[in-house]
Parts: sequence; C-alpha cells; structure tokens
Amino acid sequence: MRTAPVVAIGALATLLPALTPAAAAAGPQAGTTATTATTVSSTTTVSTTTVDALERYTRQKPHWNRCGAETPADLECATVKVPLDYSRPGGRTLDIAVSRTKATSARDRRGVLLLNPGGPGGSGLDMPVWMAPELPDEVKKRYDLVGFDPRGVGRSAPVSCGLNGDELNWQRPYKAATFDRDVRWAETVAAKCRAGNGAVLPHLTTRNTARDVDVIRAVLGEKKISYLGYSYGTYLGAVYTQMFPRRTDRFVLDSAVDPERIWRGMIQVWAEGAEPAFTRWATWTAARDETYALGRTPAEVRATFWALVARADREPIVLDGTALTGDDIRAGRPMFFDVAYAAETVARLRDAAAGRTPSSSGRATPPAPVPPSFIPGGTGTGTGMGVGAGTGASTGIATGTSAGAVPADNMDAAFWSVVCADTRAWPRDPERYRRDAIRDKARYPLYGDFASHIKPCAFWGHGSEPATRVNNSVGALILQNEWDSQTPLVSGQGLRRAMKGARMMTVLGGQGHGVYGMKSCADATATAYLTTGRLPAADTVCRTPAAGAGHSLRLPLPTPQLLPGG
Repeated sequence: MRTAPVVAIGALATLLPALTPAAAAAGPQAGTTATTATTVSSTTTVSTTTVDALERYTRQKPHWNRCGAETPADLECATVKVPLDYSRPGGRTLDIAVSRTKATSARDRRGVLLLNPGGPGGSGLDMPVWMAPELPDEVKKRYDLVGFDPRGVGRSAPVSCGLNGDELNWQRPYKAATFDRDVRWAETVAAKCRAGNGAVLPHLTTRNTARDVDVIRAVLGEKKISYLGYSYGTYLGAVYTQMFPRRTDRFVLDSAVDPERIWRGMIQVWAEGAEPAFTRWATWTAARDETYALGRTPAEVRATFWALVARADREPIVLDGTALTGDDIRAGRPMFFDVAYAAETVARLRDAAAGRTPSSSGRATPPAPVPPSFIPGGTGTGTGMGVGAGTGASTGIATGTSAGAVPADNMDAAFWSVVCADTRAWPRDPERYRRDAIRDKARYPLYGDFASHIKPCAFWGHGSEPATRVNNSVGALILQNEWDSQTPLVSGQGLRRAMKGARMMTVLGGQGHGVYGMKSCADATATAYLTTGRLPAADTVCRTPAAGAGHSLRLPLPTPQLLPGG
C-alpha cells in the first residue's frame, strides 16, 4: 500500500525535535520510550523563522533523472538540499545525492527501503543496484530501494584532508621508539582536515545524517521510512530511531555497532573480539593437523603462529612478493574469523619463512567482499594488509550536482570526521594512549596495541553536539553473526540492550561481516519482517552450515583485507 504524501506541517513537526542541538542531545530519560522529553523541550525553543526556513527543505520536489549512461535504466538519481547546521537552517546548504529503483508492484508497494552500506565514509548511491539481486522479490515488490551518499561522502559534498600515503596509514602498533612520530601523525591528520574543511567538520555527525535521512523521507512523501543498514549503518539507524521514533517503520540493523562504545570503544572491540576468534581457530586447526601441519594441539598451533610473528620481527617474511613484519601479521587479525582461510594463510607463511614455495591445499579461498565495517578505506598498513585501496566512491553515478571527481582520500576523511565529531569521549592526552596501548597489548596480544594507540581524534575539535544516547523501545530487527571481525557478537548485544523494543537474531557459527542477503539462516526472518512487519516474539538464534561455507554479498566498496596471497 502506498503511503499518502506527508503534508508540510507534519514534516516540519518531525524535524523540530532535532533542530535545537542542546535540547535534542539530552534525549529521553532512562526507561522512557520515544523522545517525548526531547520533543517538548525542542519545540518550545524553535522560532517561526526557523520553521519557515525548514519548508524550503521539506517541500523540495526532486528532479529524477537516469543516474548515468553506464547504470541501469531504472536507477534514478536526484539531489536533495539540506542545511549544514540544523540549528541555522537559513544558512549554508549541502547537496545530498539520492538514488532509487521503484517498487516492482504498484499495488503491493508499501513505501521506501533506505539502504546504507556502512563506514562511516561508505558511498550508498549504488546500493539499489547492488542489493537488488540479493533481495527477494517480495521485498522489491513492496519497496522503492533508495540509496544515498551521506553528507561528506562520495557525491554529497565530499570532504578531503589531502592525506598522503603515510598519513593514510592508520594501523600503527605501539612502540616506544615510534610513539612521538605516531603522535605527530595523528596531530597532522587532524590539522590537515581542519585546514581543508574548516567550519564544515563540526557538522559531519551521525545525528545530522539522521536529520538528512528525515528530510529525504519528507521529500519522498513518506510518513514513515523503512531501513536496511550494515555495520556503521546500524548506528545511523539506531540514532534515527532515537531522534525520530514516530517516523520509523521496519528497520533491519545488520552487524551492529554498540552505541555505548562509540567510537574508541568500537575500535578497541576489534582487539577484544580477535582473542576468542584466535582461540577458536587454534582449536579448529589442531583438529586438522594432517591437512595444515601447524600443531596437534591448540597450544602447539598458537606457538607456531607466535613463532612466525617473532621470526618476521627479526626478518620480514616475503609472501607473494610482500615483505611482512610481525606487526603486519598481527594487523591481519580479521583472518582468524574465517578459520579455514586463516589456517591456509598461516601454513603458507610457515612455508615462506622456511624458504619453501608456499603451496595451497585448495581447501580455502579468501572470503569474498562484504559490506565494509567502520574503518577508513585507505592503504591500511602500507603493506597490502589493511583495508583495500580505494576511495569508497560510487561507480561514477552522475547526480546533477556540481561535484567533480570524488577526492582520493574521501573515505578516510569522512571516517575520521564522523568518529571524531560524534562523541566527546576521545582522550586528549597522548600519554593516555601510550598507557592504554601498553596495557591492551598485554591483554589482547593480537591487536590490542593497534586498537588503543593514538588516533587523530585526540586532536580533533568538538562536534556540534554531544553523543546520542540510544535508549528506546522502537521495534527493529538486529542481525548478527557469531564470528564477525568488525562488529563482534558483544557489539550486537550492546545495541540490543539499548533498543529494548528490538529483537535480535544471532547466526550461530556465522562467519564474516554482514548477514542479510548472504543466503544465511537469518534471511527468512528478515524477509518476513520487511514484508509483514512481524518481529520474532523473542530474541532467537539459528545455525549456519559448516564453517567456511556460505554466500557473500558483494558491494562496490573497500573491505578489510586479511593477508596478501592467502
């Protein structure tokens, strides 16, 4: 059923709770639902002038055109204007690039399904095309698939910090000898981002992107919006439910961010989550010693791995033409969430260290690309081990905006912009990072110092508002693999605690980042929710086939790499 176009006053009332940053940031008190307190305090401070200024956004009539000569004919693009600063809607504006493919059945159409691939910094403009083959027909009958580039990303007023190759190298292990250099790196990245973007930076936040989403909803003539978001997209979706609970329809939050841990804590959770994955891998590999010859017991497998790390620290191991240090190997921690791939790769490292030509058993292949996690898309460690090179830009969709080519460092610049401005919890004292990195390397040997070491946010200016407290009873479906390298299981459980009206489906044995559209056992539940609105009666689990099996969703975005040549 098609929803009736929203009248202007309804759209304005929806946006009012978000207009006054101080009031909106307060959020509801613990134990309350929706955002009643926020709505009351905000609406009492909004002037008639502000309301009038908002009408220019909510009453826009988008001009839809084919996105580009190389894109499918049914993919339309348009530009939606939003205020840079929602507390000053009469000021500077940004152009947000939006795309859509229409529902395949006018009779069955329910509304729009907004898509977000993750990041922060991931371009979603191509998502209607890339998601269409993965979504069942009953979903595509009911929804227009709507993609967009969030503010600061891709074709939506993209930010750039002018970062060079070394400045894109964000995976930095703690070493006393290089600590001062790493502090200068973090300070330099922050300074270059300020110099390149000035007054825009404080407003590149998830809260403002959620406001942009609500403008998109109003412009599309929808009373409510449905949503499918991966990784960082789960946090964007959760913030939207907190700010606009009455405009939330059916929300699927896939591979979830814990809103209590944004953002330093979500980087640190990579280290915490890697340790149980490493233990699981050692046990799995020991049971297959005849295949991999890495050890007959978990302890022997672990010892083999750490001996290779020590060997690479003394003299890099050359694998497929790339010289890897011990730190490079530790930085490849995502591989341990795919036990077969990790066993194959470590066996090849062992052969390379011994001077033998690494051979493949043929039993494992690198996992196919999946939706990106909240990591920058630059050059990783500079050794081919970090995230894939690329900008996160779309495939050249033309939106009618004046933006030219997307800057090469856009995904990195947008990532730091959001994670640094979203919260004021980043420590400012470099010595705090030193202490934490030393402590966490002992706690989490695989990746602890990487996760807790200094980041550019130590030198970033404050965002326009404090962090959003997510604490509501809005309905949503949270999907989570048991073995997810970027948003580990504990992260999904954290979002479930914050969203008390949600239900969580955990895929036991599930490996990798991203669930829906990957032919997992959770797909049927997600499809049923999107098509009927019925959530499971309680949190539930399902079990995936044997480790290493399954299908991967392919999106045109950089993804975390493991080790070269695996």
